Amino acid sequence: MEVSLLDFVQKCKRLAKQALGKRAGEPASGGFARWKHVVLHCIRIEDGYTYRELVDRVALMSDLCDVLELEPDDLPKPSTLCKSFDRFKMWVWRQLLRASAQQLPTSGHGAIDGTYFERSQPSFHYRRRADRTITTMKATVLVDSHTKTVLDVQPSAKWRHDTAVGPQVARRNAGDLQSLAADKGYDKNAFRDELRDNDVRPLIRHCLYTWYDYAHNARLDDSLYNKRWIAETCFSVVKRSHGATVRAQTWYREFRECVLKFAVYNIERATSQL
Repeated sequence: MEVSLLDFVQKCKRLAKQALGKRAGEPASGGFARWKHVVLHCIRIEDGYTYRELVDRVALMSDLCDVLELEPDDLPKPSTLCKSFDRFKMWVWRQLLRASAQQLPTSGHGAIDGTYFERSQPSFHYRRRADRTITTMKATVLVDSHTKTVLDVQPSAKWRHDTAVGPQVARRNAGDLQSLAADKGYDKNAFRDELRDNDVRPLIRHCLYTWYDYAHNARLDDSLYNKRWIAETCFSVVKRSHGATVRAQTWYREFRECVLKFAVYNIERATSQL
């Protein structure tokens, strides 16, 4: 989606400070404030830059440097940005994702589904040395089925079954949900019971083993369940805008990059509504 880069950076600055809280002004790698690193990583994902390209491009944009409160000659080095992405824990990017979701309207009706990102960007030599055999990373994403807002992301390199990941994601967001739609991959009675215990209406298709499975599926509210396609739309937008691969070489950096992609998607949507 097309957004003003300056508006995007200003929005990122405010959300980064909100996500980091009291730690926003604390120095990170190279002595730069933490929020500045977070904003620069958002720009990197938004425009698809490498670390070196990011520094070179931002240095030529005086307005962006003013927002970042940096002089063009004082921008962090590419290696400094790389190290900061390595040191920032996952909670930073999760908080940024949550803060970005709060900038968009939500209906309380969620849809959960999984998508895959390619991990084949690193060289074959590295993958063989790291004993990496799985070349794709799975991301279970919770989306507001009425407003296309991404609420939560759970990456996994081991392709855990949907019935194991689904409850984990729903549990973290139970207070924000009225209903949750999911396909047959999440068919588990224990999952439905847990949702009901948290006052969330389960809209999960049953696998068709016996006659009463057909009856259960017939009782689903189609007007809510059929909104599940919104999740696929979000996946498509993110992959077309920010790529279907994760470039990081280690699994934990890949997880952070995946969450950051969806946070940037939310920020772009919030910026386009200004």
